Formats: sequence, structure tokens, C-alpha cells
Amino acid sequence: MNTYKWTISQLDCKPKEAENSNVVVTAHWNLDATDGTLSSGAYGTQSFTLEQGIAFTPFESLTEDQVIGWIKEFMGADAVTALQENLDKQITNLINPSIINPQLPWAA
Repeated sequence: MNTYKWTISQLDCKPKEAENSNVVVTAHWNLDATDGTLSSGAYGTQSFTLEQGIAFTPFESLTEDQVIGWIKEFMGADAVTALQENLDKQITNLINPSIINPQLPWAA
């Protein structure tokens, strides 16, 4: 069974929106999967909009877990599952490659 780790590498912010400052509009994320020996990874971005009626969290109070939660919510459960399945396939292909590149017989 593979394990997954999300990390946030960067947050793009609007300096000011309404009465709020440093409003996150894009999160740059990485998702890494490992079977304990082999690993695979994906990089992406997720855009956000500030919605009225939703509580605003000041930039300095954000946590990585909170932003990861936003990403998963905006992506949707099916997209997150598909992403994890793709990483699983990458690891499976490392274990059992469908194409290999053996050394040329005359170069040995």
C-alpha cells in the first residue's frame, strides 16, 4: 500500500481584496507517493476565489493542512483519487516496466 504526502511550495496572493490583505488566489502543490522504496510525484496548482459569507483566514494564520484541505475540496474527491491512482501506476511501472533499455549487445 502506498502512502501519500502533500506539500505546498508557494502561495500566490492578491495584496488587497476588499478589507483583506494577502488573499490566497493560487496554491502550488506537490503530491508524493511511496511504497517505502520507490516513489512518484506530481506537481500542480489550484486557484481559489474569495467568497462572500465564507470566513476569511488571515495569511499569517494559515496552516499547510488548511491549504491542502482547500486544494482537495476544490479538486473534488474523484480528482484526488484519480491523481493518487496515477501515482500508484507510476510506481507499478517502476517495479514492472513495460519498456526497458538494455545495453546494446555490441557495446558490451
